[in-house]
Amino acid sequence: MAESADPARRSIGAKRNPDSAEAILEAAEAVLVEAGYPGFSIEAVARRARAGKPTIYRWWPSKAALLLEVYQRQKRVDVPDTGSLEEDLAGFLMSLFAHWRETSSGSVFRSLIAEAQSDETAAAALAGYAAGRRAHTGQIIERARARGEVAADIDEAVVADLVASYAWRHLLTNRLDEPEAAIRKVVRYLLRGIGTPVR
Repeated sequence: MAESADPARRSIGAKRNPDSAEAILEAAEAVLVEAGYPGFSIEAVARRARAGKPTIYRWWPSKAALLLEVYQRQKRVDVPDTGSLEEDLAGFLMSLFAHWRETSSGSVFRSLIAEAQSDETAAAALAGYAAGRRAHTGQIIERARARGEVAADIDEAVVADLVASYAWRHLLTNRLDEPEAAIRKVVRYLLRGIGTPVR
């Protein structure tokens, strides 16, 4: 069956047509608002965007990949640069929890994580996203290393994974109202370690 799409939004091959991509992402956001995660489908997005499904799948290989881009477009999370690693990490986590709590993004991301447990394409999309986030959070650690707050042999990717693990656990268990004091305690434990100081 021939692809049916608005002539003004015709694909230009594997490279995204900016107008078409924007229309598809806007349609995806609208479908998500109206139907929620359970009712979200590539078919519904294609209808609303007046784009062909082949075009959508050319640019986003799965529903999860499209949803992750929608999630990233909506994400408004502060990444502080206060000059203190403890303040930066605490501020980042508080901003992330507030964003997940106060918008639909938390619900969308929680559903994506759940789908990734049984869907390989969702798992691959989530792994790609997590790798990007690991590098992004790792920049906070790198800045602290440059200030002399972090030892030279610390692996920033591992630290980023520990921060993400704490955040994802609270998202998945719907505990996004964690008090600031509790978040700061976790950050302190992470930065100072829990072992007995060597004498």
